[in-house]
Amino acid sequence: MASPSSCPAAEEDESLKGCELYVQKHGVQQVLKDCIVHLCVSKPDRPMKFLREHFEKLEKEETRQILTQQKSDSHDEEVSPTPPNPVVKARRRRGGVSAEVYTEEDAVSYVRKVIPKDYKTMTALAKAISKNVLFAHLDDNERSNFYKDLPCWAELTARWGDGTGRQGSGVQEGD
Repeated sequence: MASPSSCPAAEEDESLKGCELYVQKHGVQQVLKDCIVHLCVSKPDRPMKFLREHFEKLEKEETRQILTQQKSDSHDEEVSPTPPNPVVKARRRRGGVSAEVYTEEDAVSYVRKVIPKDYKTMTALAKAISKNVLFAHLDDNERSNFYKDLPCWAELTARWGDGTGRQGSGVQEGD
């Protein structure tokens, strides 16, 4: 017979797995990430109103897609000729909101720059992101990559001097 303390933990694990499957099935995590990006780009005076309107727009779009799918399904049952293959345009991708568009060749030939950090810095980073909801979804490999890629503040200030974060300071990437 299992001890009383292990049953609640097993139920909690099962509940957590169920939640993760639900979030994954419905794409909730990506929707929330996109929402946060839109919020940070727009920086509205009333963020709650912005979020409400954003989700209302998503809901209307989802409803429209469902109705379109239902109409298409009923139309397919009536007449089902083979549609011509649609022309798929290659989508250009950006590395970030303010980044330039990069090609597939750029992505393939990309070499990551690993920035070494001492134990104290790694511990401080781990503590800082452990409570941040934006980093909660990272697995060990992704978290490790984050630590490797992130320059420490001392390196930034040494590289850029007093111009860090000042608009119009004349400091350019690579200086």
